[in-house]
Amino acid sequence: MAALEILGALTLAGVMGMVGQGARAVIGLKKLSDANALKDPGETDIFIASRLVISLFIGFIAGVAAAVVIGLEKVMAVGVDNLDLLIGLAAAGYAGTDAIEAFLARVGPPASASAAPPQPGSAPTLASKPMEADANLAFGADVEASVADVKSEVASLKSMVMANTLLAPADATVSVGDILDDVTPDMVKKMFVPGTPLSNITKYLPAVIGGLRAEGLADRPMLLMALATIRAETEGFVPISEGKSKFNTAKTPFDLYDKGTKIGGILGNTVAGDGPRFRGRGFVQLTGRDNYTRIGKQLSLPLSENPELANDSQIAGRILARFLHNKAAPIRAALAERDLKKARRLVNGGSHGLDRFIDAFEKGEEIFT
Repeated sequence: MAALEILGALTLAGVMGMVGQGARAVIGLKKLSDANALKDPGETDIFIASRLVISLFIGFIAGVAAAVVIGLEKVMAVGVDNLDLLIGLAAAGYAGTDAIEAFLARVGPPASASAAPPQPGSAPTLASKPMEADANLAFGADVEASVADVKSEVASLKSMVMANTLLAPADATVSVGDILDDVTPDMVKKMFVPGTPLSNITKYLPAVIGGLRAEGLADRPMLLMALATIRAETEGFVPISEGKSKFNTAKTPFDLYDKGTKIGGILGNTVAGDGPRFRGRGFVQLTGRDNYTRIGKQLSLPLSENPELANDSQIAGRILARFLHNKAAPIRAALAERDLKKARRLVNGGSHGLDRFIDAFEKGEEIFT
């Protein structure tokens, strides 16, 4: 590739990233204007032009990073027949810092979750793959997946925008015993291990709370159930992708989950490549074609077509809450009987992570009185 061609591709990607970030800025300005209309003249927030410049620069960088991931040769060959690529670049710009962080994670050392197999004989469930808390614990998404693990590079980038547009605000009512407004990151931190970053909880707790409220699960027992489940499954309090382990990989990544295997059958994987495509993702590790398809239909999201959506924090929060909602009656009954092992099994299909689950739940009972 000639230097001028590379420069042209990077410039195009950066400009499309700025377009995406510019669209986000316009939305923000509209919200600012609406909010100011409800305030007294002396209390209105002001628009700072320098912040817009910084935002556009972030969009430019995100677009360039996306182009590197997609492949500069594809960007140079863009035409009217592949406008989806331009949409993907704009999507990266709209995502801004999230896209940049994802790019840095892709080129840096991966952090992955350990895995445990689904319990034989159990119905397809959200298999548990917790992160162990040790000196080398790295909290973050596992971005080790190859191009074969996703529908396409463009679909992955477009999912960033889809996550912001497909989840319409839920028409959820405040349930009896609603305590969600009283929950703070500092309170939740006490339910987790010292290695769990408070910054992660601060960043992702709103997505969890939003999911619970959308499903009408705003009471103390279901709040504790959700938080204890996250502690058992993804102790870093961040939606993650399942990493390779002896439980899911024999020769090639996630081949033990693939079509024709015992675990693959439990998970409903029916097509070659379903193992890596539908590996665990999110706060509660949504795993297998059956789960992606069923939960996707319930949330009106194309999870089976774009499984990487499950790692978007807002969607991950909805997935967790929807799964708890689906089994709310037996979960509530188990909690009422103080049968925490049964409550955990209703989510995981087994008892993996039970010690972490019980520890977090009991701590939460003392915190949220």
